[in-house]
Amino acid sequence: MEQNQYTISGQLVDVWKQQIYPATIHINAGWIAAIEALPKHTSVPDQYIFPGFIDSHVHVESSMLVPSEFARLAVVHGTVGTISDPHEIANVCGIEGVEFMLANSQQTNFSFNFGAPSCVPATTFETAGAALNSTDVAALLQREDIKYLSEMMNFPGVLHGDAEVLKKIVAAKAAGKPVDGHAPGLMGTQAQQYIAAGISTDHECFTVEEALNKLNYGMKILIREGSAAKNFEALINLMHTHYDNMMFCSDDKHPDSLAIGHINQLCARAVAKGIDVFKVLKATCVNPVQHYRLNIGLLRVGDPADCIVVNNLTDFKVLQTYIKGQLVADQGRTLLSSVPATPINQFNCIPVTENDLAIPITECPLQQDTIPVIQALDGQLITEKIWVYPKISHGCMVSDIEKDVLKIVVINRYQPAPIAKAFIQNFGLQKGAIASTVAHDSHNIVAVGTNDADLAKAINAVIQERGGISAVNGNNTKVLPLPVAGLMSTDDGYTVATAYTAIDAMVKNELGSTLAAPFMTLSFMALLVIPHIKLSDKGLFDGDCFQLWR
Repeated sequence: MEQNQYTISGQLVDVWKQQIYPATIHINAGWIAAIEALPKHTSVPDQYIFPGFIDSHVHVESSMLVPSEFARLAVVHGTVGTISDPHEIANVCGIEGVEFMLANSQQTNFSFNFGAPSCVPATTFETAGAALNSTDVAALLQREDIKYLSEMMNFPGVLHGDAEVLKKIVAAKAAGKPVDGHAPGLMGTQAQQYIAAGISTDHECFTVEEALNKLNYGMKILIREGSAAKNFEALINLMHTHYDNMMFCSDDKHPDSLAIGHINQLCARAVAKGIDVFKVLKATCVNPVQHYRLNIGLLRVGDPADCIVVNNLTDFKVLQTYIKGQLVADQGRTLLSSVPATPINQFNCIPVTENDLAIPITECPLQQDTIPVIQALDGQLITEKIWVYPKISHGCMVSDIEKDVLKIVVINRYQPAPIAKAFIQNFGLQKGAIASTVAHDSHNIVAVGTNDADLAKAINAVIQERGGISAVNGNNTKVLPLPVAGLMSTDDGYTVATAYTAIDAMVKNELGSTLAAPFMTLSFMALLVIPHIKLSDKGLFDGDCFQLWR
């Protein structure tokens, strides 16, 4: 929208007065110049106007899109801003990765609010592509375009007073910026200690008891609903009484689901659950702005004109999105232009052979002839530890399709190293293999397969592209290249969403996976900071003892 002055009329959803009334909003040079309340029965367009949605915690990299492309899809659903942790690309490319995200995001009209990654690498039990110490983090926190200290995943370090960890928190406090948390399952005195250190939010709660415990200690709780981790159903009823201290986030969202919807979907589900619409909008529009002190308008005179127009307060179908007075989405179409991006990466990995992937029976820890197996849980990041009798063939342990116990491997992509191998249950593959260089948090190559031939092909397919996701069934191979740090594409967001939909369908329909989001679930199987058992490039990891398997 090019005109300097214009108006928007409809039913104004006033989150401050908790009233809905006909109004005309006067916008001048990107700012709200006046809000004209109209008589109750004035005829206005049949639409509702309120502040834009904010995703209060997201790793943009998980969308497989660079920030400017993420924005193009998000604005269609009424999202005007994000609290974005560049932790993923920082683990691959360090400060250069953070600079890439900042530079690309600043070329589009969308409010990305990046944090200083607090855990690069996330642990000492894996190989990352970079390391940021407390001095690096403190320097980032001095920048105006860095808004907070990103999720402090090293909660054992906080609890045990690790000097480097505490220096990062002190640096955030000195800069007057909030500290995000990450403490799955932490409750009682340990949760109290973690929060007392200055950590203000958590998006990892998966039970109402845990969330309520942390709320009572003064923490803000984010209800997360991403492509893999889904905690909405478990936590939403807390919003009836705790809406002042709650927000919505996606954390990790793949391009296909972002093309369909975003925070608007959670609003519709919350209202359908009987949550008052003003409480929902307080959590989704207002709380993030106030907590992180964002320069995002909240539909007040003198604010930037950041607002959305929806069809009703039940479906939350977004008709128009305005950011800084610019119409950026209209009737389901994005009006933001694509921005060229030059890839950065760090990749030093050679192709593998079938023999490289073999697991002689002497290589795996045995307990009464059983082996430890990762049990993936659909819709959760946590895993369970189970003991299973392995299937043996020619002196090696192999995938057991009948028991759905499949081989999983993690390969160091930064330098030559031995391949870490183990077994996993619940992927449901009946044939073939899948591989990915999106593997939180260090983003080595992670792959699961029914046989070593297809497993090697899937791994080599992503190595050839220097990053991406792949699916293989014999001679049929699909690959989605991710040239930016092995995490993101430089293509149009809708093109990437279509390509991802195709490879996801192959994994489910042709290979037989029973998971809702197999690639997203795969990406978390090397995430050591989430209990109970994972696989890093250095080997099987016991999340309860927080050490490599002995």
